[in-house]
Amino acid sequence: MKILWTDGSASPNPGPGGFAVIDENTKNPVCLGKEPHTTNIRMEGLAMIAAIKYAGDEGCEIHSDSEFWINVLTKWADTWKENGWKKSKGEILNLDIVKELYNLYHKYPVKLIWTRGHIGTEYNELADKWANKARTGATL
Repeated sequence: MKILWTDGSASPNPGPGGFAVIDENTKNPVCLGKEPHTTNIRMEGLAMIAAIKYAGDEGCEIHSDSEFWINVLTKWADTWKENGWKKSKGEILNLDIVKELYNLYHKYPVKLIWTRGHIGTEYNELADKWANKARTGATL
């Protein structure tokens, strides 16, 4: 199982955004992406999608500072799906990402681990650094 660290960035928020997936084994980015006008939340979700796709059948342990996306996958999305992809209080934002991430999460072996962001954790800081580089145009 691959151990991957993800992060997303938009600056300003909303504004240009980027995401990164770091392989803990190599300490290198394995996926980078960007959108011209987006939010931090979207970029965090796209980073998780990229991580799961990258790992594929091997599966992955994703370390993320996005408590929101971990809650989507582990607490909320099953109910949203049962209710026709609706929540009790309004629309689901970023539904395109929610649905894709949900499907991938249930297709492949994935373990989610929340990490507090920006407190000096090596791989979280590395993912943040590369997400910001991706936002400004860096590619693999």
